[in-house]
Amino acid sequence: MSVNVNRSVSDQFYRYKMPRLIAKVEGKGNGIKTVIVNMVDVAKALNRPPTYPTKFFGCELGAQTQFDTKNDRYIVNGSHEANKLQDMLDGFIRKFVLCTECDNPETDLHVNPKKQTIGTSCKACGYRGMLDTRHKLCTFILKNPPESNESGSASVKKEKEKKNRKKDKENGSGSSEAGNHDIDAPKAVDGDDDDEDWAEETTEEAQRRRMEEISDHAKNLTLSEDLEKPLEERVNLFYNFVKQKKESGTIDGAEKEILAEAERLDVKAMGPLILSELLFNENIRDQIKKYKRHFLRTRCRQKYLLGGFECLVKLHQVQLLPRVPIILKDLYDADLLEEDVIFAWAEKVSKKYVSKELAKEIHAKAAPFVKWLKEAEEESEGSEEEEEDDENVEVVYSSSARELKVETVKPNAPEKEEEDIDIDAI
Repeated sequence: MSVNVNRSVSDQFYRYKMPRLIAKVEGKGNGIKTVIVNMVDVAKALNRPPTYPTKFFGCELGAQTQFDTKNDRYIVNGSHEANKLQDMLDGFIRKFVLCTECDNPETDLHVNPKKQTIGTSCKACGYRGMLDTRHKLCTFILKNPPESNESGSASVKKEKEKKNRKKDKENGSGSSEAGNHDIDAPKAVDGDDDDEDWAEETTEEAQRRRMEEISDHAKNLTLSEDLEKPLEERVNLFYNFVKQKKESGTIDGAEKEILAEAERLDVKAMGPLILSELLFNENIRDQIKKYKRHFLRTRCRQKYLLGGFECLVKLHQVQLLPRVPIILKDLYDADLLEEDVIFAWAEKVSKKYVSKELAKEIHAKAAPFVKWLKEAEEESEGSEEEEEDDENVEVVYSSSARELKVETVKPNAPEKEEEDIDIDAI
């Protein structure tokens, strides 16, 4: 999902957006490295070369960086989380992207390798200034200036070429007008030929058939185009689809459409995370029963449902934090969460969706439910053993007794079989 370029601005209608960083850890041991999957898209939103923020990460982390521009792979050695890199990117944006006067990210860098200076100019407010070149990244920028300067000179050359072409056309137009006298007029078409009807059919059936062909073609085009988009954009498309269903009031019976859209965009794994954000609020206990069918179709992605639940607790912390164990039990009773997934979630506190402090509080509140779940599992195992013991219990009735007595009867030892008597020997 997209975030504000200047994350200190909390306005959701802020015009300057960028995709959230996606990091992928590859390799093991000494060869472990972090690939920033969508660095090209992030750099494009910042109007900077993708090598600059990647090198900035290397300077801040003290790690080596690698650039493969042909395959769009930008690598930082070592294992690094996406959230940590996102926070570091905020530092890069403050130092090398935002204007110092208006805080807008509409700046250009002007590198002068001879004077060893880096200037900035803002398109929004017109401010011009110089960057502090004490940061390690500045030496990299001085050695690898952005291509904007070169493209500027190239654009000047192109403009000159266009002007020359226009002059050539103007000069050539006079000669073409002078030579127009030699061109013969086209011959008239004989009127004896049969007129052919080139008009399209205007019947309702023909129009409907053409519209179906156009709509099918458009669907195929949008399907192929959407699948080629990065994951962040596909998730946003699915989010807007579910949101539109909810706002139009057709969400209740739209579970099949939602599943089909998730499969079309190939974001079925993240379905519960998005659905929990849109369908749940502080009244989650009632909403679990209402939207149970929407989540049953994606129950194999229960970890994302727990992540969405943590995000929901963050939004409605006062109302939901004390009720964490009850809500988890409701999700468990509705078959939206299984025991193994809950136990695995309870073992490790993660800061993937919320802060570590809040995650610890959520786990602490959930501890009684997890304990009850484990005890219930142990009791179910013990009941099976009791069933075996019940086979040796016998109800004894006595005419003199007022109540029934239950006695445990030890199984009698098998008596020794009598020797078989041979009838012929008698």
